[in-house]
Amino acid sequence: MKNASIDFGNTRVKIGLFKNQELLDIFRVGTLSEAAELLRVHSVENAIVSSVTISNTEISKGLKFLESLLFLDFKTPLPIENNYVTPTTLGYDRIAAAVGANLRYPDQNCLIIDIGTAIKYDLVSADNAFEGGIISPGRKMRFSALHTFTKKLPLLDTVEIPELLGNSTESCMTSGVMNGIAAEINGIIDEYIKKLKLTVLICGGDAPYFETKIKYPTFAAPNLVLEGLNRILQYNVTEI
Repeated sequence: MKNASIDFGNTRVKIGLFKNQELLDIFRVGTLSEAAELLRVHSVENAIVSSVTISNTEISKGLKFLESLLFLDFKTPLPIENNYVTPTTLGYDRIAAAVGANLRYPDQNCLIIDIGTAIKYDLVSADNAFEGGIISPGRKMRFSALHTFTKKLPLLDTVEIPELLGNSTESCMTSGVMNGIAAEINGIIDEYIKKLKLTVLICGGDAPYFETKIKYPTFAAPNLVLEGLNRILQYNVTEI
């Protein structure tokens, strides 16, 4: 019996196919109808959905052939405690990644660093609880802000991490953004390590650009959200 974790993002739909806790394959499609066809082809019976774009009603209609369909929201029972003070505003990707980290490293303090549009640092405690974290601007946001809030700085979009000392406007901007992010990541890990024995996981679309700049041992976990979604599905649906 196959399960699917479905993450409806801003631009694409990311689908993970699982058998129990084993991730079999990952697909990216553009529409709900494409997602439905893929699930049919792979004989998926149970699925969990995290959506920031399409309504649950529309998704329910498109995937009505599934035996069970679970929508992740702030009321969904979780296999970990959620100590976030405002659970209604907590991003589904953040809580799913937290569950995924706890699945990999139960009873350990885990810091999840998701480097994407925003950079999110989230802590799962050794007591198996989501404690919250930090949100800061990501790479593209920082480049955009430099351009938008000044009169002459150009709009850049680069993933190269240059030498610290820039010798042109563009190299100074690039160093400020890219080396600034690297310094931020190392600094935040350092502050946590002063207080906790920690396992650090990194994920997100921009994570590969900063892996070599992180001074602490880390574990790459590009599919952490999908793994967490699958664990939440298993926790809520019996006999799968």
